[in-house]
Amino acid sequence: MKKILIVDDEPHMLRVLKFTLERAGYRVATECDGQAGLEHVLADAPDALVSDIRMPRMDGRELVQAIHRQMPDRRFPILVMSSLTGREERDWVQAIGNVDFLEKPVSPRQLIARLARHFEAANCALEGGHA
Repeated sequence: MKKILIVDDEPHMLRVLKFTLERAGYRVATECDGQAGLEHVLADAPDALVSDIRMPRMDGRELVQAIHRQMPDRRFPILVMSSLTGREERDWVQAIGNVDFLEKPVSPRQLIARLARHFEAANCALEGGHA
């Protein structure tokens, strides 16, 4: 069972996403700020990370950049969520490999589909591209 880490400072968002992903068959852990999220990732890397951008202590951008620096061989996908949809938000996300941008409000169905695509692509790569 794939483990997803959700990092968001909004308790309601954490509950909704956790419930949605658990119903889709994922194991879910949550953290409420970027610093706690980074500590969690370094101690026990998830199969995927879903993070808000605007958070206290360490925002999502700093979290992703810290993971990128400290885990240069990271293979798990990172999905960042934000209601900030400006070009500067999308540009830094595209500059780091295996990171996607999700516009808030995030559709649970869209999140599940995006995770499934990442995991299917990873399986294809492991199998040498053969289905």
